[in-house]
Amino acid sequence: MINFIPLEYYYPIYINLMLLFVVFTIFHALLLGLDDTKNVKYLSFTGNLIFLFLVVYMGLRPISGMYFVDMATYARHYYNYAYGSPILSNHDLGFHIFMKFCSGWMPIHLFFLVCALLYIYPMYYISKKFFGKYWFYSFLLFVVSFSFWTYGVNGIRNGIATSIFLLAFSVKNKKVLMALLMLLACSFHKTLLLPTLAYILTMFYNNPKTYLKIWLIAIPLSLFLGFVWISLFTKLGFGDDRLGGYLTGEKDAKFENVGFRWDFLIYSSSAVFAGWYFIFKKKFADQNYYRLFNIYLICNAFWILVIRANFSNRFAYISWFMMSIIVVYPYLKSRFFENQNLALSKVIFLYFAFTYFMTYVYYA
Repeated sequence: MINFIPLEYYYPIYINLMLLFVVFTIFHALLLGLDDTKNVKYLSFTGNLIFLFLVVYMGLRPISGMYFVDMATYARHYYNYAYGSPILSNHDLGFHIFMKFCSGWMPIHLFFLVCALLYIYPMYYISKKFFGKYWFYSFLLFVVSFSFWTYGVNGIRNGIATSIFLLAFSVKNKKVLMALLMLLACSFHKTLLLPTLAYILTMFYNNPKTYLKIWLIAIPLSLFLGFVWISLFTKLGFGDDRLGGYLTGEKDAKFENVGFRWDFLIYSSSAVFAGWYFIFKKKFADQNYYRLFNIYLICNAFWILVIRANFSNRFAYISWFMMSIIVVYPYLKSRFFENQNLALSKVIFLYFAFTYFMTYVYYA
């Protein structure tokens, strides 16, 4: 356990270290080409360093309900299981079985270390699987995302579930294994049913133009009929508040019913713009990218419909966890710019700048 760092410094240390890595990456882009041997070595070394640091740093943090919120709840459940308590809930059964299994032989700090590994490793693996020697750029975007920290230290089972869902795309040619991973993701957190159903839909119809229109239509539907959708989805079983506040660090602090969230819509639209730009302007034709983009559009459109609801936070992340790969994928699969390295670094800077701005300006 890392207990020599004051708890209030845990997040500032993380985000400012990421700032240094982002700045170093930009300097490399200014000095070296994308395929330069020195740049490739930097990418590999730095990416592995960040991966190991984050797993240990996040996984061995002290248990705290003040700074890591629901971590204390997970710890209480874990101790109950260790003392022989039966499975506590039929909701998210896969995660509770996993917790019960680990509690029989694993100390609690090792359990949280394993959780951090399960959360971060799929981002690391899928980046390598998709992008080869350029994997660092994808992984860096994952770990500097606005919601990355919160879902690693607070909404733990939701974070692990989304990472398992991402991992399923690394075995897309093995349909049975892919289906099993998606089912496992749903068993860890039931909200993963939404991207799973979206994936199934894209197997039958995978036209980005149609899904983009649906996303655009969702905005006025939410503006003028927002509470109708909230009422509808509540009746369908999405209205319980047991998972409230995962994105916030305080219960519903950022997602209270304060009206239409234009700030988060603008944030979400950055990935929509990226997909639109590369698919329709740059004519980037890649069926796998179409599918990822369409899943994002479906899930984000659903969130837009319930954007005013106190429980909409759980659905925001069900699209946001895909943002980084939507943004970076075309850059690492095709050449669009004369200095692709520099163009990509600018995107990384802007992407991280939002996280930094929200931390030190917007929510300060």
